[in-house]
Amino acid sequence: MYRYDAIDQRMLDERVAQFRDQTQRFLAGLLSEDEFRPLRLQNGLYIQRYAPMLRIAVPYGMLASEQLRKLADVARRYDRGYGHFSTRTNLQLNWPRLEQVPDILAELASVQLHAIQTSGNCVRNITADHFAGVAPDEIVDPLVWCELLRQWSAFHPEFAYLPRKFKIGVSGSPADRAAVEIHDVGLQAVRGRGGAIGFRVLVGGGLGRTPIIGQIIREFLPWPHLLTYLEAILRVYNRYGRRDNIWRARIKILLKDRGIDAFRDEVEQDWTACGRDGPATLTAQEIERVGARFTLPDYRELPARCDTLERQLATSRAFALWYERNVHPHRVAGYAAVTLSLKRIGVPPGDVTSDQMEAIAALADRYSFGELRVTHEQNLVLANVERSDLHAVWREAHAAGLATPNIGLLTNIIACPGGDFCSLANARSIPIAQDIQRRFDDLDYLFDIGELDLNISGCMNSCGHHHIGHIGILGVDKHGSEHYQVSIGGSQGPRATLGKVIGPAFGADEVATAVERLIDCYLACRASDAERFIDTVRRIGIEPFKEYVYASPHPTPTRDPRALASA
Repeated sequence: MYRYDAIDQRMLDERVAQFRDQTQRFLAGLLSEDEFRPLRLQNGLYIQRYAPMLRIAVPYGMLASEQLRKLADVARRYDRGYGHFSTRTNLQLNWPRLEQVPDILAELASVQLHAIQTSGNCVRNITADHFAGVAPDEIVDPLVWCELLRQWSAFHPEFAYLPRKFKIGVSGSPADRAAVEIHDVGLQAVRGRGGAIGFRVLVGGGLGRTPIIGQIIREFLPWPHLLTYLEAILRVYNRYGRRDNIWRARIKILLKDRGIDAFRDEVEQDWTACGRDGPATLTAQEIERVGARFTLPDYRELPARCDTLERQLATSRAFALWYERNVHPHRVAGYAAVTLSLKRIGVPPGDVTSDQMEAIAALADRYSFGELRVTHEQNLVLANVERSDLHAVWREAHAAGLATPNIGLLTNIIACPGGDFCSLANARSIPIAQDIQRRFDDLDYLFDIGELDLNISGCMNSCGHHHIGHIGILGVDKHGSEHYQVSIGGSQGPRATLGKVIGPAFGADEVATAVERLIDCYLACRASDAERFIDTVRRIGIEPFKEYVYASPHPTPTRDPRALASA
């Protein structure tokens, strides 16, 4: 965990005092709504469908147990006793009172949390691989680089009012669990000649109304130039990005209009002219300074194999199923990472109660050096659990409703809050997610289906990342009623792809059945039990799925969809 120094803390405290004054002036009528809007947005405060919404930053997904306890306390005292983790690893409170928000921010500052730049046209919360620092396949631990980016981007005077919001994702692994290809800038650690550390830089990714996969602008950027090169990218965006049309204001549109080669040339020219070797050039001393502020786990020397664990796995099928889906490899022998699922049947995906937050904080203290991670898939991770403790963690997590063994499976649904809260949404996301979860509430069936990502968004802003779901569901307004467009074939990671819409939208009561028919088609068409849904889609295309789902009268699940498609 990064621990703030005196300068970090002073910045937070001063920002709280500043926003308290701004809020008081607004409530007294001394600031208009138009004057107050940019001030509240850069402090994470939205006005949603029924109440304000406060978005609390969790920089690169790292949380200490004391911070999670504070979030639990704030949610209980100032909200309705729960919070919602988003796909940018932030925590959202849906019911705070405007006049109490400065008090909430003061509480957060006491444990080095804030809501700075979680909204507004600025550099947003930096996100990273939730297994950063513990993944066996890492080229480099990205956490120090993420913290450098946080410090660099916070209050940057030149980039406080960009044409539109700007998102950065960082991955230290070739596996890309941070989905860097769908960010305005994606950074993936790579090794150059002689093993030198650097970054592959992608630019112009993003979802929303115009989904685009990011393009490589530099194959290898030496680490000392990380900040100076990012400043060049942002300066070009700030200079040429559209400000007259909110729908064409993102950097992905600028890149699409100019082309990657022309954009790269402009960045290189700016970089050379305005500071390639300037004050923002990183040094080994600066990396060491930031790295020294991180607390490191005091790992014990443990055997790689744990006989007690093996016996527990052999005697408890429920534990073995959870172990298969929710336990992950660790770079240190004798340790594992554990995902606590926030996708229990009947609970909105990503929601967690104050009581659960306190239970999770206790788990982190007992079993994971007081440290937690938030994933962009809306779950929480205990990153450093001794393998001999896994059965105890499972038992306690199960008691708290946090041990659903569905990570990577269909019911591990990513979903935005949708029309139940968001004023931008065309349709509700939460009831659709719950309908699908209930339809597939059979572990044997889920495990047979295998790996499958299902993502739901309530509108084209794609906060639920529906474009990159193996199955994506988008809420649309159809003649004043809620309907849902279904796409298949999307994916994140090194081979990120955008899903393709299979056909006309479905009514709310038809979505779960449409998903079930997609699964029927997949099970009939897969080449083997080992072939994933996404691989079947890539192999046979969307037409067999489309014809099977929309066939009327609908064939029974035993009829081979391949025969239907060729009929």
